[in-house]
Amino acid sequence: MPQGPVIVLLKEALQPFTGEIILQAEGKGDSIDFAALKGQPVIAFKSWGKHLLICLPDITIKIHLMLFGSWLINSRKELPPRLSLQFKKGEINFYACSVHKIEGSLNEIYDWSEDVMSKDWNSENAVKKLSHYPGMMICDALLNQHIFSGAGNIIRNEVLFRTHIHPASLVGKIPSDKLEELVKETVNYSRQFYIWRKKRILKDQWLQVYGKNIHNSDKKQIINQILGKTRRRCYYCPGCQKLYN
Repeated sequence: MPQGPVIVLLKEALQPFTGEIILQAEGKGDSIDFAALKGQPVIAFKSWGKHLLICLPDITIKIHLMLFGSWLINSRKELPPRLSLQFKKGEINFYACSVHKIEGSLNEIYDWSEDVMSKDWNSENAVKKLSHYPGMMICDALLNQHIFSGAGNIIRNEVLFRTHIHPASLVGKIPSDKLEELVKETVNYSRQFYIWRKKRILKDQWLQVYGKNIHNSDKKQIINQILGKTRRRCYYCPGCQKLYN
């Protein structure tokens, strides 16, 4: 599943289409009249967490790439796209994703301070929201998109490793200074993730535990386990990460 930093990179890649008129639109999406999109200009491309937002004069098209979504710019696959937008300068095609229509002001729908990649991110709010879930495993809290919008499985595993917190730790048992460190590192890592992906740096330079069997620096065994209510796979080093329970 593409995480917040990747969606920001996608948003940036689509900027040349800003202001362009949609010549043709097709796809599958709830309550969207694709024929009516023809002739409309793209006002802006925005993002909130894992949502790509294509802003038109009267509606916004929300793209969520889910687990297996993908996109192509000025190219297409043989299978039908979930959304295809064609312009004079080229085309954008999205596959295996959800496509929905949003009406109304995005500022009333989205809290930009929840987005780890946003300039409006608010660390104090994130710490406060965490305090509302004392019995929740921290591995679940890090995937709560209304606390850490844009954080996904890679980010949570790497952040927990870097802050030496076991993924099964309970939020209410983690010391306040460690929670503040966790919040800070989530944003730091997310924004480094963005830079590393933009520079196309090899994964070994930004993945220390995710998808690993052995911890590179001290050769300790990495545990691979499904934890929490989200049922997502966690990678952690039991010797390096403290369990708070």
